[in-house]
Amino acid sequence: MSMHSSLKGAAKIRTKRNVLKRFERIDSLKKDGRWKDGDRAHGLPKTKPEA
Repeated sequence: MSMHSSLKGAAKIRTKRNVLKRFERIDSLKKDGRWKDGDRAHGLPKTKPEA
């Protein structure tokens, strides 16, 4: 009996995500110089995930 395709290991399922988590968006903004310490984490500008 074969394993169902939804039960693949986490390392094999790596796909490009369209949405970043908040801490990933802040890291991206810091790298671009658009984030200062003390800025609010709500209402962040949109960012593109790295390719």
